[in-house]
Amino acid sequence: MAKAIKKQALGRGLSALLKDPENDIKSAEDTNADKVVGNIIELEIDAIEINPFQPRTNFNEDSLKELATSIKELGVIQPITVRKVEFNKYQLISGERRLRASKLVGLTTVPAYIRLANDNDSLVMALVENIQRHDLDPIEIALSYQRLIDEIQLTQEQMSDRVGKKRSTIANYLRLLRLDPIIQTGIRDGFISMGHGRAIINIENHDAQTDIYHKIISENLSVRETEALVKSYQQKLLGNDEKPSKANTYQVPENFQKTFASFFGAKVDVKVANNGKGKISIPFHSEEDLQRIIKLLEE
Repeated sequence: MAKAIKKQALGRGLSALLKDPENDIKSAEDTNADKVVGNIIELEIDAIEINPFQPRTNFNEDSLKELATSIKELGVIQPITVRKVEFNKYQLISGERRLRASKLVGLTTVPAYIRLANDNDSLVMALVENIQRHDLDPIEIALSYQRLIDEIQLTQEQMSDRVGKKRSTIANYLRLLRLDPIIQTGIRDGFISMGHGRAIINIENHDAQTDIYHKIISENLSVRETEALVKSYQQKLLGNDEKPSKANTYQVPENFQKTFASFFGAKVDVKVANNGKGKISIPFHSEEDLQRIIKLLEE
């Protein structure tokens, strides 16, 4: 909690810096620009205009209300990104759903990353330096990687070279952003580890994700216990999906199966679906038995 308060205070301090007419930061080369580039800043929503070239115009109302509820409970987990157009005026680059949902719940400020003129190199350096800090939580690291992809168009291979991390490591961090916001907050606050998150991410359904998350906390499950719980959940799903429907399965005539059994000298399992596809299973009991069946097929 103290960490979150410290971040918000820093964001407000930088916001005040940007509102100082005598210190109007327009470019990455200006004084104090290094304090802005790569940092989260609490920005007044009224100072942000929607990008007129935003290709997306339709927003699902129910989805927007769900996001607004999440923001009301947890705050804006992933800051928006804006471009500075003039003094205390900004244009949205990404995060319109987050901005709209923030307005729905009556927020007056929103956490934002601010892009300045000619700040590409500075931003890359700031983000790479940020990623290599030891006090960042996994979600903060993941968000920094995502910014390098979204704003600088770096590939995971290029990021691997820049930050000195394996591509698979980067991919594992980025996958955390697919977790339900409640779980992302849980990782940031230290209630569960990145290992727990990596196990949960194998479940696509967010309701199921949060059910397992609450079970981890209430029962103090280890990462291995969480992995076993996720595996059990997936097996149940697989079992339900793979149960054959009698209406959709073609029944192989008994004399057909007897012919196979007589030929191979073993009970052969033949399954055929209505679409004509199927499989034949021939059991064998030893290496010699297998060789016998192979010779029959070669004849």
